[in-house]
Amino acid sequence: MTAAADPLLPIQGALVQALRADTELSMLISGVYDYLPEEAGYPFVVVGEALGIPDNAHDRYGQETSATLHVWSQYRGYSQGLKIGARITAVLDHQPLTIPGHDHVVTRWESTQTLTDPEPPGNIRHVVLRYRIVTEQPPA
Repeated sequence: MTAAADPLLPIQGALVQALRADTELSMLISGVYDYLPEEAGYPFVVVGEALGIPDNAHDRYGQETSATLHVWSQYRGYSQGLKIGARITAVLDHQPLTIPGHDHVVTRWESTQTLTDPEPPGNIRHVVLRYRIVTEQPPA
């Protein structure tokens, strides 16, 4: 059995693809990014940090990936960011993902956190979403 390639990069691409393909989410935000272009307008979503944890069995390699998504908004209060976060969860939680080179087992919502950017003028709201994505090596 040969170890599968690390799924972090294909997972990032799968997340971006799934979120950009959702028309309802597209109506709520200016874009989904894995980097932030200068011309991005609020609100927007950034695919952020990821942590890969081995999840192997006797007959296969697997991985659990904790992926973090960031919603950024200048709306007064958290309602806009939380509405966007709820749509992201509807798109990802227990929904199939196409991850090249890997079999997708499940995506589960893990947590949502609200934050206020303390830098002046203090008008930026930040919603942090975490998802657990389980993948396996495809059968030989």
